[in-house]
Amino acid sequence: MLIPTIIMGVITVILLIIGYQKGGMHITGLKSALEMIIQIFPLLILSFVTAGMVQVLLPSELLSQWIGTESGLKGILIGTVAGGLSPGGPYVSLPIAAGLLSAGASIGTMVAFLTSWSLWAVSRLPMEIGILGWKFTLIRLASTFLFPPIAGLIAQTFFSNLK
Repeated sequence: MLIPTIIMGVITVILLIIGYQKGGMHITGLKSALEMIIQIFPLLILSFVTAGMVQVLLPSELLSQWIGTESGLKGILIGTVAGGLSPGGPYVSLPIAAGLLSAGASIGTMVAFLTSWSLWAVSRLPMEIGILGWKFTLIRLASTFLFPPIAGLIAQTFFSNLK
């Protein structure tokens, strides 16, 4: 996490300098950032607490059986469904995936989880249907239906030893 933090720090400093040179726009940017922090911080804290509790409360035998490496295709399908049903944005799903990985979930299951969360997002469907219509939404879902389990299988087959 050190390298990404350093990179984000450098980008932030560069953007603050550019904003300062543009007549004080850095203050407007910092105010906007503070508003986002106030909105997102509670959700972020709750997500990290959830991820931490998942790590300590779920027995490792249960995780291994249902979503660990030994679970095989069953675990990948569970991850796929759970990801599609997972509410919220990356502030919710990424900490949960990290917590499950730390607790013993397989890499294939978590790739399927995040892929289905990204592609299916059941919680986003009402807005999508309202804006784009039933037909488009069904076409998009049908077009992406197999990707999460396939991504999970690829990750499990080729990258499970990198965990």
